[in-house]
Amino acid sequence: MREELAPELQRLRAPNPGPLTGTGTNTYLVGGGPFAVIDPGPDLDPHLDAILRATGGAISAILVTHSHLDHSALVPRLTRATGATVYAFGPSGAGQSAVMAALGDGIGGGEGADPKFCPDIRVAQGEVIDVGPDRFTAHHTPGHFGNHLCFEWRDALLSGDHVMGWATTLVSPPHGDLTDFMSSCARLADVSARIFYPGHGEPVTEPGERIAELLAHRRSRETQILAALKASPGTAGEITARVYTDVAPALWPAAERNVLAHLIDLAGRGIVAHGGHLTAESTFSLT
Repeated sequence: MREELAPELQRLRAPNPGPLTGTGTNTYLVGGGPFAVIDPGPDLDPHLDAILRATGGAISAILVTHSHLDHSALVPRLTRATGATVYAFGPSGAGQSAVMAALGDGIGGGEGADPKFCPDIRVAQGEVIDVGPDRFTAHHTPGHFGNHLCFEWRDALLSGDHVMGWATTLVSPPHGDLTDFMSSCARLADVSARIFYPGHGEPVTEPGERIAELLAHRRSRETQILAALKASPGTAGEITARVYTDVAPALWPAAERNVLAHLIDLAGRGIVAHGGHLTAESTFSLT
C-alpha cells in the first residue's frame, strides 16, 4: 500500500515481514516525477510492480542506504525497467573498517549481504545528489554495514537501518562494527533533521531522543557483558545466554552477533582479551 508521509514523500512497504525486518522494508518515493527511489527493497515481483505503478516508471535516480538484500536486491530489475542511475557509497565491501577487514575467516557473519551490488555512482561523505528540484546530502554512517549512508532531504533524514524506532540495530561483524556504530550515532546527533524515515518501521519523530536511547542501550549492554565476564570468561554464545535473558530465543542468533561486536570493540580498547586468532568461537576474558 502506498502512503503519503509528507508532500512529495511516499512510502511503499515491501511484503517481507520478519523478526529482523519488522513489518517489512520501507521503500521511499521522493518527488513528483521523475522520482528518486530510496531503497528499492527485496527482489519480489509484487514490490517491483507496486513501485512501477506508483511512479509510472518515471524514476531517474535510485539511492541505496546499504547493500543488505532486503534493501538492494531489487536494484537490477528496477534499473532495467527504468534506466535510473544508482547512487550508493560502494559495493558490499566498501567502508569496512580495517579492524573488520583483518578478521578473515572464522568470524562468520555476512548474513544478508548483497554480493553483486555495485552502484553506478559512488557517493562520499557530505556529497550532494541533485534529482530534479530535490537535493540529498549523503552522510556516511558505518556501523550496521560499512557502506551505510543516510540521506538528508529538506528537514528530514532517510536513516536506513542505522536509526529505527521499532528496534535497535543489528551489528554483526564483519560488515557490522560497533565502534563505527557509536561514532556514526554521535555524528547523526549533529544533523538538524526534524524527523527520521527509517528502513523499517514508522517515522522517528524525536530523533535526538532516539539516538540518545540507542547510545544508552549499547552502553548498558556493554556493562552487562563486562559483568558477565567478571563472573567468568566465555564465548559470545555463552555470554549471550547470560545477558540476553529478556529476548525471545528466535532472536538469540542476532543477539549473539551483537555481543560479538561488543567483544571486538572491547578488545580493540584493551578491556578484554582472547587467546589466539579471533573467531566466532573465541573465549574472552577481562584483561
